[in-house]
Amino acid sequence: MQIPTVAISGVPDPLPEGLHVLDVREQVEWDHGHIDTAIHIPLMELPDRLDEVPDGQTLVVCKVGGRSAQATGWLAAQGRAAVNLDGGMLDWEAAGRPMVSETDHPPQVV
Repeated sequence: MQIPTVAISGVPDPLPEGLHVLDVREQVEWDHGHIDTAIHIPLMELPDRLDEVPDGQTLVVCKVGGRSAQATGWLAAQGRAAVNLDGGMLDWEAAGRPMVSETDHPPQVV
């Protein structure tokens, strides 16, 4: 199965209304830096928390694109419209896209 994938250059800035972002990284990664509007569901919890993913187009992110590719494939198999961000949050950060942090430090990808 082909995983729908987009590079950071293909992601509109700012993100369009109606595009949901799903971050499948672990809690510590999320805490250090994430996309402000993202929904956080770690990859291993996704099957049990599918009902928390809104209907509609979803951009799936992780650190580099591996876990998010797995999540995107699984979501597609569930009939969801999902696309993987190739390069993940590392490319998001490198492109200077905005992030927020749940720590007392500036946002960063860990």
